[in-house]
Amino acid sequence: MYLKRGNIPHKRHTVYKSKEGAFYYEQLFGTEGFNGKASLLYHLERPTQITSLGKAVSVAPRAAVEHNIAPRKLEGFNIAATDDFLESRTILFFNNFINIGLAMPKQSMTDYFYKNGDADEMLFIHKGKGTLHTLFGDLAFTEGDYVVIPRGCIYQIELETTDNKILFLESRDEIWFPKNYLNRFGQLMEHSPFCERDLRAPEFVEPIKATGEFPIKIRKEGMLHTVNYKTHPFDVVGWDGYHYPFAMSIHDFEPITGRVHQPPPVHQTFGTRSYVVCSFVPRLFDYHPQAIPAPYNHSNIDSEEILYYVDGDFMSRKGIRPGQFTLHTGGIPHGPAPGTMEKSIGAKSTEELAVMIDTFHPLKLTQAALDIEDPTYLTSWL
Repeated sequence: MYLKRGNIPHKRHTVYKSKEGAFYYEQLFGTEGFNGKASLLYHLERPTQITSLGKAVSVAPRAAVEHNIAPRKLEGFNIAATDDFLESRTILFFNNFINIGLAMPKQSMTDYFYKNGDADEMLFIHKGKGTLHTLFGDLAFTEGDYVVIPRGCIYQIELETTDNKILFLESRDEIWFPKNYLNRFGQLMEHSPFCERDLRAPEFVEPIKATGEFPIKIRKEGMLHTVNYKTHPFDVVGWDGYHYPFAMSIHDFEPITGRVHQPPPVHQTFGTRSYVVCSFVPRLFDYHPQAIPAPYNHSNIDSEEILYYVDGDFMSRKGIRPGQFTLHTGGIPHGPAPGTMEKSIGAKSTEELAVMIDTFHPLKLTQAALDIEDPTYLTSWL
């Protein structure tokens, strides 16, 4: 959607000054060179004034399991909470296209800014509340929100709580909506389980005019660089375009149901060339008189399925709790736990809440994933 915030000139790439005669400085923020989605921002100061560089450190994930075939279950809440937002981000699964993990920060980002130059980011707020401060403005978030941050967007996260649990995804592909929801103009169609009015964009805030030392931690090619700037990055007097962070609540996702069991594509929320994200929400079950609500056994031959459990009683598994992950790998079939298929027959609805990420390339596991693994899951179908 095209948006405009603050004050901008009538024509792009033309002289734009304050009432006092000071120049505003235009910046193109976009992807794919000059061919992808973009916005134009207008700064009080030139956004290019680097004063110094700090030491770069590697933040690239390392594989503890390079080639995995085993189904696995992880106790996500066994990850230790830490103060710093970036340090709290624990990558559990990854491949060349995506990093998936859990963050449990206790404090706000106060003494630095962050920019991911490698990937778009999706944060799912399982627990906690706060505000995403960006050069586009402020975006409030709460439990159940998906927050999508395009690569290159400078931000700070202000937390109102100390007990925060955030599922995060770093994507080399641009995060967007499934093509089957969009018409040829890019509008969400009537059969989509959500629409544009469910999306929230940043609210404009007055620009911050300040000089000094403003460190921006920038992730690029698996390294975390600290680049210090002379001026505050949130000095934008206005912007317009199609490229900006946004949020939507999983509670606004309207489930698609049918007479018999509906496959995972009806739950799709975001889709790329290398993975999809699905939302499992409270919904009525299938209404055929002989319907089996539990999912049928299926083989993930060319995809890997991660389920992150948020709330409720997930009807296809036993002993599932919030904060757990399950990984069902490509190449072998999986399905409901013994007894759950039979138990589901005749059930009218479910209150389950979960986020599913299906990747189209095999996933590697980090040591952090193995440290929180439940080893009994492998034989749980016996």
